[in-house]
Amino acid sequence: MSRYARQTILPSIGAQGQAALARAHVLVVGAGGLGVPVLQYLAGAGVGRITLVDGDRVEEGNLHRQPLYRMDQIGQPKARAAAKALDGLNPDVTVTPICAWLDPSNAPAWVAGADVVLDCADSFAVSLTLSDLCRDAGRPLIAASALGLSGYVAGCCGGAPSLRAIFPDLPERGATCATAGVMGPVVGTIGALQAQMALAVLLKQAPTPLGRLVSLDAVDWRVGGFRFDRAEEPPAPLRFIARGQIRPDDLLIDLRREAAPFTPAARHVPPEDIATLNPPEGTRVVLACATGLRAHNAGQTLQPRWQGDIALLALHD
Repeated sequence: MSRYARQTILPSIGAQGQAALARAHVLVVGAGGLGVPVLQYLAGAGVGRITLVDGDRVEEGNLHRQPLYRMDQIGQPKARAAAKALDGLNPDVTVTPICAWLDPSNAPAWVAGADVVLDCADSFAVSLTLSDLCRDAGRPLIAASALGLSGYVAGCCGGAPSLRAIFPDLPERGATCATAGVMGPVVGTIGALQAQMALAVLLKQAPTPLGRLVSLDAVDWRVGGFRFDRAEEPPAPLRFIARGQIRPDDLLIDLRREAAPFTPAARHVPPEDIATLNPPEGTRVVLACATGLRAHNAGQTLQPRWQGDIALLALHD
């Protein structure tokens, strides 16, 4: 029996489908709790090329939900450690590790070269950046998030509405795995669903997962979801930029209370005071914070009362 006999026996795959997977190129952003099962299942299924982007390193406190890594890899770049493990799993798959954080300056080239994009970063800025780029390029985006005992996965763009259409309004505050916790099997389940959606898109299976959101609640043991094929796109979405895309004449606003302005040229303005901001006419306002969440919400506050150009900047890296 061949390596893929148990999946090629399926009528929806067969030898032709397996050949399509071997020709496919997938972009995976994030090699953490979501990225680990995604990478294992895509490599196991025989996806020919995987570009893996992650600027983080292996940490002991993450191993409970990232079982691809080992204790002797602590401190190593996740992208390289994952690529090495996947080479041992399936040497027929080419994994290109990129040890960098994704931002709006480097992402376009990576998205353009992929057949399907998987957002495993669990970052507001990365998710919205990928959604914007995939929508513009017509690339399918499989987005996911997991926290605590729940999570979701959604098939966006590529002809379906974007992530912004599903979530036009973001929460005021964003919890993280470090602050709210997360169970390994929960994030593993969401990642496995993410991989399955990606494979279905590559194999052109019907019905398509694009336009579908699936949710998991491990508190009440419920699996739910809905289709969002007719979700409307926001009329004027606020887009992220990278630090290198700042212009000399930009009005830089740092919304963080916990740190000094990220550059001497930036003004510190608390989020609750953003409604009183009166930018000079013709100026682009750049709203900056740690993750992009406060910047996005501040931009939505400023946008109705000021018609100028607004850009968002996440300072995570």
